[in-house]
Amino acid sequence: MEAHRDSHGAVDARAPNVAADPGERVNTALSYQQRRERGRAARQRTPRSSHAVWKPAPDRPDPIELLQEQARTREPDLAPIRYARMMPSPFTFMRGSAIIMAHDPGGTPHTGIQAQLCGDCHLLNFGVYASPERTLLFDVNDFDETLPGPWEWDLKRLATSMVVAGRDNGFSDSGCRVAARAAATSYRQRMAEFSEMGELETWYSRVTADDVFGLISDSRTRKKAKKGLTKARGRDSLQALSRLTSVVDGRRMFADDPPFLVRVKEDEIRDQIDEILQMYRRTLQDDRLYLLDRYRFVDVARKVVGVGSVGTRDYVVLLEGRDEEDPLILQVKEAEPSVLEVHLPQSAYKHQGQRVVAGQRLMQAASDIFLGWLRGPAGRDFYWRQLRDMKGSVKVERTSPDELALYASTCGWALARAHARSGDRVQISAYLGKSERFDGAIVDFAVTYADQIERDHAALCAAVKSGKIVGDVGA
Repeated sequence: MEAHRDSHGAVDARAPNVAADPGERVNTALSYQQRRERGRAARQRTPRSSHAVWKPAPDRPDPIELLQEQARTREPDLAPIRYARMMPSPFTFMRGSAIIMAHDPGGTPHTGIQAQLCGDCHLLNFGVYASPERTLLFDVNDFDETLPGPWEWDLKRLATSMVVAGRDNGFSDSGCRVAARAAATSYRQRMAEFSEMGELETWYSRVTADDVFGLISDSRTRKKAKKGLTKARGRDSLQALSRLTSVVDGRRMFADDPPFLVRVKEDEIRDQIDEILQMYRRTLQDDRLYLLDRYRFVDVARKVVGVGSVGTRDYVVLLEGRDEEDPLILQVKEAEPSVLEVHLPQSAYKHQGQRVVAGQRLMQAASDIFLGWLRGPAGRDFYWRQLRDMKGSVKVERTSPDELALYASTCGWALARAHARSGDRVQISAYLGKSERFDGAIVDFAVTYADQIERDHAALCAAVKSGKIVGDVGA
């Protein structure tokens, strides 16, 4: 949480340069029929069955060395927590190791058709959240690694996560394959629907919580879903206030819980907070800036979040509106270059926080009104968002095989919608076709790559056991 100063010590509060749009523009010079022909032609150079192939490259980087290299730019005292959070199972490992899988798909077949990618598209990076109109939506909800690229990469990671999670739950091989296929089939079928929609209809499309609820026929599953949605509606700044803060000498402040929540000392932030907020507010739309200005700054703390993000600099900022019972808690999260840049061109955005915000706005049906960004003096980029805004996710460990397959289908729907907005949905749909050939190939890839994740997870556990790296959840 630092303001950016020039060589004379002055604060540079200008918003970073605005680059071209983050996605791959659709070629509007082509007719609908020409786009369909191009999509079908892509099958000749990249047969749909070819997506089943996964074989580690002879020069595949050591997965542990990749994690250690990534940790060099992060807070060193938090690295042991990250490793410890990745160790319990292959699925927790997968959640924290997007950088490893990012090195692998470059050698796999792809169509050359691009969309805006999530970049870390596993099943827990989907969930419900509130739109500005307070409708609960289901969508992709993590964009730290977002970048334009081959649409297949997101789908392969999503399907793989279904297999890995299913195995962690003790599901049969058949049950895991059914979940992976559900994701691929749903993606293909929904993309076909989007390919027949007009531009505005596609842009305005969304997957609501009610849409998801309408897919559930089993009474037990409906009861669990209803409970989850009720819980999500209660996750807001007021709830976070009760969990993260306390009153000391009549003053509300974040409650220290090192190393997971550590207040920033007043003398380290007070002289900069106005400048920091000014930098951030310049990236907001005028109406949202007007709303932000109705709040006053109260406190700030460093917070440890997630699995893969552990070690990046992350802060929570407490603001107060009408009174103490009217809080707004914003998260300020460090944004590093996307792990996908190992195989793809660098982002068109020079500011990594802006890259994240732009990708999120492009992929999501509706986004947080407080999304913004700023740059610190050491060249570190950050993005801002609400810490909690009716956010909720599935409890993977509590799902049955049928529930995981249903959830996979919903994720495939949401991913298709995101890619339809940001890529050429007509070409993608024409490539996929009506048969299940592509679906089966994705399942085969997911099973084979899940085996690779299990080997990489075992390597991490061995590295901790041997003392090569330290994994300590309470470090």
